[in-house]
Amino acid sequence: MAHVLVAEARFYDHLNDLLLEGAAAAIEAEGHTHETVTVPGALELPAAIALAAETGRYDAYVALGVVIRGETYHFEIVSNESARGIMALTLDGLAIGNGIITVENEAQALARARVDEKNKGGEAAKAALAMLTLKAGFGG
Repeated sequence: MAHVLVAEARFYDHLNDLLLEGAAAAIEAEGHTHETVTVPGALELPAAIALAAETGRYDAYVALGVVIRGETYHFEIVSNESARGIMALTLDGLAIGNGIITVENEAQALARARVDEKNKGGEAAKAALAMLTLKAGFGG
């Protein structure tokens, strides 16, 4: 049984609730346990996962958040840098599912977050568990 950390950037509560619902259901369906930690925004997710990894308490990680395009370049910075940070951690050997959704508007976010639609929270959790299985297969 794996113990998974779900790190969420709680910026849009109603959207994050949906992502968390999907992630928790996917983790529990596979018989694993999980904890959740909340950070202010998507840019803080890689740091939270890196700090948690230092504890050795978790086997896999799920990053959840929503970035909606605004009127400034900030959207690109948050989207790109949060993804880059998570990718760097995966290349260091962490099993992470990236469930940060980057969208143009709230309607797109809802479609991706809802469990009965695209269920990106659940998909991210499944990806983290799949990477954990792959890592174990390589002796990690």
